[in-house]
Amino acid sequence: MTDIDYGSYLRLEELLALQLPQSQPEHPDELLFIVVHQASELWFKVLRHEFDTLIAALEQFDTMRALLSVQRVNALTEIISQQLAALDTLPPQRFAQFRGYLGSSSGSQSAQFRAIEATAGLRDAHFLQTISEHGPPPAEVQAALERPTLQSLVLALLAHEQVELAALYTGPGPTPLFLLVEGLLEFEQRFARWRFLHVQLVERIIGPGTGGTGGTLGAKYLSRTVAQKFFPELWAVRSAFYGR
Repeated sequence: MTDIDYGSYLRLEELLALQLPQSQPEHPDELLFIVVHQASELWFKVLRHEFDTLIAALEQFDTMRALLSVQRVNALTEIISQQLAALDTLPPQRFAQFRGYLGSSSGSQSAQFRAIEATAGLRDAHFLQTISEHGPPPAEVQAALERPTLQSLVLALLAHEQVELAALYTGPGPTPLFLLVEGLLEFEQRFARWRFLHVQLVERIIGPGTGGTGGTLGAKYLSRTVAQKFFPELWAVRSAFYGR
């Protein structure tokens, strides 16, 4: 076996050389800004990898493996959300001192983030327009759009098990299928919480009416995304109980 130590296994020399502040002279807060976003992209990579596992389990009607995968998806989403707390320590006046060096870069350009949204189930006209306004969607986003949504896969699993969605909430007790559906809704809630915290962060640093980098609408655009739903049918089954 090749002799690999901690640094070589994790490629730390290369990894730690990837933080390249653009400000001149270098602003002391730009490193934090870069690391939070790079770390988010690394976690996005892991989350997308776990989505592959989840989708494979659902396609094979393997409820227990899908349930375990959803639990990891939720843990990863929480980690991504918690990272934003580091940027809460960035005062507006200090961000303004290096913001101009970001050029046209914007978090909305993250292909991995868009792929996560598409994998989870976003297919509305506004989303499709957003990812195509500067040309064809990135390859990873297009690949996600060509996959079945998580909601459709869960509904197919329920049909395979000959279980009605509403029956998960009226049966004798919690079942693995019930926990799976609730786990997906928990993912949606955690993802929405990440969106909300992102809105709050942007408003705190640049204000609610300030445009974002890359020509975006800043907090105005982000606030619109909080209400987006990946699993409308899984949410609607609740309304059925109270709408009768």
